[in-house]
Amino acid sequence: MISVVIANWNRRDLLRACLCSLQHQQGVEFETIVVDNGSTDGSPDLAASLGARVIRNSANRGFCAANNQGIAAAHGDFIALLNNDAEASPHWLGALHRACSSRPDVGMAASKILVYEDPRRIDKAGHLIFPDGQNRGRGAGALDAGQFDSVQEVLWPDGCAAMYRKSMLDAIGGFDEDFFAYGDDAELGLRARIAGWRCLYAPDAIVRHHRGATMGKGSARRLALIERNRVLLAAKLFPWSLLALNPVYYAVRLAAGVALARRNSGDTAAFPGIRGKLAIAAGLILGDLGALRLLPRILAKRRGIARMRKLSPAETRRLILAHRLPLREVA
Repeated sequence: MISVVIANWNRRDLLRACLCSLQHQQGVEFETIVVDNGSTDGSPDLAASLGARVIRNSANRGFCAANNQGIAAAHGDFIALLNNDAEASPHWLGALHRACSSRPDVGMAASKILVYEDPRRIDKAGHLIFPDGQNRGRGAGALDAGQFDSVQEVLWPDGCAAMYRKSMLDAIGGFDEDFFAYGDDAELGLRARIAGWRCLYAPDAIVRHHRGATMGKGSARRLALIERNRVLLAAKLFPWSLLALNPVYYAVRLAAGVALARRNSGDTAAFPGIRGKLAIAAGLILGDLGALRLLPRILAKRRGIARMRKLSPAETRRLILAHRLPLREVA
C-alpha cells in the first residue's frame, strides 16, 4: 500500500490537474491525502470531491508541517510526496515503488521531473549539493537527451515528487518544521543518508512540474528562505571539517553569481535591474539573520544526530563531495 501526500495552499486549478493525474496511475494500490494549509479558493472541497482524504488546517503551517501531518495519517508502507503544481505520468507510482522496495537499505526514490512548460527539459533528476549547503536538482535546465534514463544511486530525491519508506521515516523522523519550506527535502535526505539509508533514481517515474509556482522564482521571500535553510542544513548536518570551510565556498559561489548578474543571466535574471539586485542582497541578508536566530535550536538538533548516525563524519564529507554541484550550475 502506498500513501500519496499532497501539501496544498490555494492553487485550485493546479491541484485539480495534479489529482486527475493520480487517477490514471497503473498497477498500484494507493490512497491520496491532501493536507490543506488554510486555502481560501475552495481547493479543499475540490480535493474531497475527487476522492482524496483531506486534512484541513486553519492557517498556512508550511510545506514541512503539512507533509508531516500527511505522513502521520498515512496507512501505507511507502509515502509518496507530490507537489500540487506537478502532474504524474501513469507509471509514476509503480516505478517509484519498484525502486524503493528493491532493497531493504533503499529508503528513498527519486523521480524524473520535467519542466511542465517545456517537457524536453529536465527540472530535477535527483539532487546535487554545493559544499556551502546550496543544493539543486541534478541536470536542472538541461535538454532531456537520455542522459538520465538509467536506474542509479543519487544523493536524495526532490520533495516535489518522491517516495520514502515509512519505516525509515519512523526511525529518523520526518521533515524538520523549522525549515518551513525550501531545502527541507535536502535536510531530510542528507539526514537519511547519514543514518545509512540509500536513494535510487527511477527514470520511469516521470512528472511534469510548474517551476516556482508556489512563491514565484522572483520572490524575495523565497530567496530568503532558501538562504536561511542553506545555513541551517550545513549547521545541522555537515561535518565540522566541511562546515569550517563554509564561508569560503559561499564567497566563491557569490562571486560566480555576481559575475552572472553583470550579464543579467543565471538565476539573477529573475531579479532584473538595480532594484532587483538590491532585492537579492536584502533576501540573502534576511535569510542569514533568520538562520542566526534559529542557530541555537539547530545546533541542539545536531547533537541528536549522533544517535542515528551510521556514516562517520569523514564518510559524510566524502558523500557530499562525491555529489558536488558544479559551480557553473549552482550560479
